[in-house]
Amino acid sequence: MLDRRDALKTLGGTALGLVTSPFLRGDTGPGPRKRLLVYTRSAGFQHDVVKIKGGTCMVHDVMTALGRQHNFDVECTKDGRVFLPESLAKFDGFVFFTTEDLTGEKCADGSPPMPKEGKKALLDAVAAGKGFVGSHCAADTFHSPGPRRANQGPREIDPYIAMLGGEFLGHGDQQPATMRLTSPHFPGLPAANEFQLKEEWYSLKNFADDLQVILVQETEGMKGIDYERPRFPATWARMHGRGRVFYTSMGHREDVWQNPLFQNLLTGALDWITGRVAFEAKPNLDEAAPQSRQMPPEPPPKKKP
Repeated sequence: MLDRRDALKTLGGTALGLVTSPFLRGDTGPGPRKRLLVYTRSAGFQHDVVKIKGGTCMVHDVMTALGRQHNFDVECTKDGRVFLPESLAKFDGFVFFTTEDLTGEKCADGSPPMPKEGKKALLDAVAAGKGFVGSHCAADTFHSPGPRRANQGPREIDPYIAMLGGEFLGHGDQQPATMRLTSPHFPGLPAANEFQLKEEWYSLKNFADDLQVILVQETEGMKGIDYERPRFPATWARMHGRGRVFYTSMGHREDVWQNPLFQNLLTGALDWITGRVAFEAKPNLDEAAPQSRQMPPEPPPKKKP
């Protein structure tokens, strides 16, 4: 794994050079300058990629470098007080790497919470046409009530989860696994139909019916009870009102954020959610992962000491 200094050298060179490839992103040119809010508050578990080291974190460094390369103004914050309608109005899109209830006072990183009305302000902004990108633990945010290892009905699903299109269920040990491409025309995707990556792979639930599934998680051969289920969506796009929403379960590891494949996909997503490239997010859930709502088994009860 690269250290921070080596990572920044990579971001300034070959890794981001791949992102600018017309073949990978579509021949769209730099496009109009867009403004992004990158939000990394950890109300629950705080991932290493958003821990402040030397004044910044890995997500901040990567997103800022991508912004310089691709004509985005990037503002990174853990301060939830920005989530007011008048503050959100200046942004074209939002990028979330967050955990748990962002309006709660309790927080792993000590940052100020989102105001109670901030959640609605965000959802209203996206529905009105702002873009949204969620990475990894963005699906481990604002959970729906009810059993964790079960799908909830439409009226039970949290409004944020309904906007995102899916919800964290659990994960096993980090391991190599296969992502299979099911939507080859989304900007930023690799040319291959599948690829392997070592990650902390999320098992997910509460999928929206209208997902355009981009990558599916192939579960065959994976280790851990959370993956004892048919393949399911791991990266997708959908519309929320007039807003464009993108989510990928990738992003736990620092070396994933440094990986050109992930950076290419992320940049393609940013181009799409801000309207720089055209892509029609047609629902394909039933074709891409027809058994995606099948849950893994319950884990065995813990032995009493």
